[in-house]
Amino acid sequence: MVKLQGSVPVPIADLRSLGPAPDDERIDVTVFVRRRAPLAPHPLDAKPGRRRYLTRAEFAAQHGASDADLDAVAAFAQRAGLAVVERRPAARSIVLSGTAGQVTAAFGTAVERVEHAAGISRRRTAPVQLPPELDGIVEGVFGIDDVPIAKPHFRFSKESAQAALNASMPMGAAPADAQAEAQAAGGFTGVDLAKLYDFPTGLDGSGQCIAIIELGGGYRSADLKAYFKSLGLPAPHVTAVSVDGGKNSPSLPWSADAEVALDIEVAGAVAPKAQIAVYFAPNSEQGFVDAIAAAVHDDVRKPSVISISWGAPESEWTDQGLAAMDQAFEAAAALGVTVCCAAGDAGAHDQNPQNGTPDGLAHADFPASSPYVLGCGGTRIAVSGNTITSETVWNDDPSSSATGGGVSDKFALPSWQTDAGVPPSINPGGHVGRGVPDVAGNASPATGYRVRVDYLTYTIGGTSAVSPLYAGLIALLNQKLPQPVGWLNPLLYGPLAGSGAMRDITRGDNGGYTAGAGWDACTGWGVPVGVKLLAALES
Repeated sequence: MVKLQGSVPVPIADLRSLGPAPDDERIDVTVFVRRRAPLAPHPLDAKPGRRRYLTRAEFAAQHGASDADLDAVAAFAQRAGLAVVERRPAARSIVLSGTAGQVTAAFGTAVERVEHAAGISRRRTAPVQLPPELDGIVEGVFGIDDVPIAKPHFRFSKESAQAALNASMPMGAAPADAQAEAQAAGGFTGVDLAKLYDFPTGLDGSGQCIAIIELGGGYRSADLKAYFKSLGLPAPHVTAVSVDGGKNSPSLPWSADAEVALDIEVAGAVAPKAQIAVYFAPNSEQGFVDAIAAAVHDDVRKPSVISISWGAPESEWTDQGLAAMDQAFEAAAALGVTVCCAAGDAGAHDQNPQNGTPDGLAHADFPASSPYVLGCGGTRIAVSGNTITSETVWNDDPSSSATGGGVSDKFALPSWQTDAGVPPSINPGGHVGRGVPDVAGNASPATGYRVRVDYLTYTIGGTSAVSPLYAGLIALLNQKLPQPVGWLNPLLYGPLAGSGAMRDITRGDNGGYTAGAGWDACTGWGVPVGVKLLAALES
């Protein structure tokens, strides 16, 4: 047997072992295989309208998994007594099923039950092993463990946080009163931010599909109908897509429901005629990998932009997980799909003391640190009437309520970012890697977004709100442009630099890095000036 590179388990704090997992427990495993052929380098300076994107069918045929590789995994599964559940050639994966005893024996590893703040999970205690004939074919094995991997990047305002805790109610029951409604009096909506950031008018996202990745929670149709009615807009067409058994499962406002509602309501307010597809998956490395692949390669709904408001410090991912997701984002770039990711809500260190013991180091949040995604940081905005009077880096508390941002420990400095002035990491050694974020928008819960979730209205902030805000803007741009915007980063750091498409944020810090003129590791290039961004892309 040969050790699978990148499959060494990541140490996790605050877990208590409950002993070996039962041998008869059923496990579904996603086996990720190599590409049929490598992708050609993406042209970094090609403008929308001149880029050549692959169709999803072309991508599957040219760069998906080969039948021979999937057959090799299926033959291995048969010998090990595992069933083949599904083959996914475009996503380069095959799903196998068996008991814990069969799976751990087949992959030469071990698994235990562990208890943690979110419940009880399986956790691998050893790397994955492969038979020699699969060495070089298999690049990842996911699902043997199912410990929650990511956190939603939203924050309630102080008043709304208490209101949300007080709003616990029986499943499906509407509250007797609406006391919490008053907590959101100062919140902005996507409509408000679209005006403040000068998004192009006369566009509504028609013909576009916005994909949203969710690893828990759910939405209620009654909430969406009431919310968009309050904005004078029709409720967008929202479809729940199940991945790995994940479902639209609303429960309580302080759960992931707030994340789901925030994402849908912000994106839908900016682009009300765009279809919204919400991909629900379990919160695990397997669930995250499979949900992204499902959205990228969805040849039915064909999303042109993906919004992801979940993430975790790079150090908390396995190398195989980072690689599988980064390659999925690279595939999105080849397909002309823009991916927007929240940069985190716990400052430069990206480790909230409430979620474990910080290690004292700075961390970039993944997946925002992937070079193929648009990393979305946060600001704090002050407004008088319809005019922004000031905008600074969001930093209400550098350990628990501040924009993420910094320097990647996992991804090298991209060629298109070499002239941006990415600083050395503040960690020992001071290396220079991929700088995060690329852009920013209003995120402080003190100046947050008005969100209706589980029958009541709250004020919610976080970089979670910035990702769907940009996803809505991208949908508007894609509606107007002859081709989708696609991978925006090389354009932001190249032809769009100096075009006035972004308004620089030069004041503030995130507890590790400081804002300044030009790109910085707090707010990237700054906040959008929507009409100028569209004009620059059209010119």
